Amino acid sequence: MAIAQEKMTKVCVFLERYALPPTPLNYQVIYTYTSQVDVKLNKALDRAIATDENIDSVLIEQLYFEFLNAGHTTQVSMIQNVDGVINSLSKNAENTEKQIMRFAGQVSECVHTLDENNIEQSRQALELLNSQTVELLNQHKQFKQELSKAKQLHNKTQKQLTQLRKQHIIDSQTGLYKRHYLTQQTQVWTNQQKSICAIAIQIDNLDHFVDNYGDIIGEVILNKVAKQVQKYVFQSGLPGRTAKAQFTVLLADIDPNTANVIAEKVRNGVEKLRFVSSKTGAKLPTINLSLGIAQHDKLDDFNQLAKKASQAAFKARSLGQSCFTAGQ
Repeated sequence: MAIAQEKMTKVCVFLERYALPPTPLNYQVIYTYTSQVDVKLNKALDRAIATDENIDSVLIEQLYFEFLNAGHTTQVSMIQNVDGVINSLSKNAENTEKQIMRFAGQVSECVHTLDENNIEQSRQALELLNSQTVELLNQHKQFKQELSKAKQLHNKTQKQLTQLRKQHIIDSQTGLYKRHYLTQQTQVWTNQQKSICAIAIQIDNLDHFVDNYGDIIGEVILNKVAKQVQKYVFQSGLPGRTAKAQFTVLLADIDPNTANVIAEKVRNGVEKLRFVSSKTGAKLPTINLSLGIAQHDKLDDFNQLAKKASQAAFKARSLGQSCFTAGQ
């Protein structure tokens, strides 16, 4: 009991230190970290702390999906097995139907080649054969009905899987990809030896909106910026939410100069947004963005790439620039 109480105290201290809300997911990850039962999780979080990475709910969610959410993988595997079973049933049904139709054709042909000298015996044999054929066809009909039900269940399950996958990789608040999905995609593109650029898009005055106009206005600002990000990178990159007030866009096979053009389009699109208070009619301040661009190094993982882009965005803000490219 004392050990459990000690762990709970450490978890609460950790959550308070990094201003993390005590959600079940945050609590589970930090409790596991405090318990030191998952070496990979502890190494990842220790590395993030050592490199002064922003420890927020978005990062904790990434760690959860990377190291603790084994259930999703199991569900995907299960559905894939169901797919295989249904496809096998469909093929068997098609083959069975062909065989039955062939058998029925043979029976029909047999009618015309009967021995006329033994009509009664031939008639009885045909009646028996016909009866068996009818029974076989009825059985096949029932099988097809059951198969149809199975297919309906399969379609329903697939829709549920699609929804589950969407919840797994899409941030519900902004509609952009979650951080852990960008981590996976960076590894995929790295394995394919693609060049990768990242654009960090930081909303500098989001806290100002929240403090002065409330959480709802803050969420509106966040969603509007997310929509602009998605609008300008929909066909060229993967936009994701990587921190409370920050988005990161991954771009494959695009050089930093092209990334800078895309970043400017996002900034210009956001600058055109105008907000008016529904209560007072007063105009709200414009949204201030800082943008940073970083190019992927062969030794970089997503966290390192995103951090370089984030540092470039901070550099842009400190220099009073709209965008800064790391390494320049």
